[in-house]
Amino acid sequence: MGRPREFDEEAVLKGAMHVFRKHGYQGASIRDLEEATGLKGGSIYHAFGDKAGLFDAAFRHYNRAVLEGRLERFAPPGSGLKGLRELFLSLLHEPDNGSLGCLITNMAVEFGGDVKTHPRVEAALGLLRSTFRSRLGEPPSLARDTDRTKADRTAVRLLAFYQGLLVLIRGGEDKASLRQAIEDEFNQLETLL
Repeated sequence: MGRPREFDEEAVLKGAMHVFRKHGYQGASIRDLEEATGLKGGSIYHAFGDKAGLFDAAFRHYNRAVLEGRLERFAPPGSGLKGLRELFLSLLHEPDNGSLGCLITNMAVEFGGDVKTHPRVEAALGLLRSTFRSRLGEPPSLARDTDRTKADRTAVRLLAFYQGLLVLIRGGEDKASLRQAIEDEFNQLETLL
């Protein structure tokens, strides 16, 4: 039986998550990860196997803490279109002003073109898509089962809009114009659903 870990795993994963958000997987050096986590390279390898193992653990942490946390806070079950609007508007209030970007979006771009999407990216995008689809079917939205195809297309459109917003925020786009775009999109959705 191995020794118990002598570090705060939550703090280590948070530090690694920020490095991967800022530099990407390929651009993140072991030195960057050492500085952000407070662990030496040997400890990183001992605890996580290798850089890929740390990345996987940090990505899992991001999906749980950031993505699932945001969905639970702004678009919980029963919140319908109003919850989705709040979720999208919440993107404009990132603690780091959006400068690090979204790990999901960043990794979708970095790993894009591969034959198979990274499983954590695929899972996160799937969670967003299914959450959008579910909220579209809730009152007052009520995209009924007869409109399933329309609701599925709308969920994909919202996923593209959501990811596009994250890219524009990281690129420094004016947040007032993004806020207006979000309001316009949801005002239009309210009339269509």
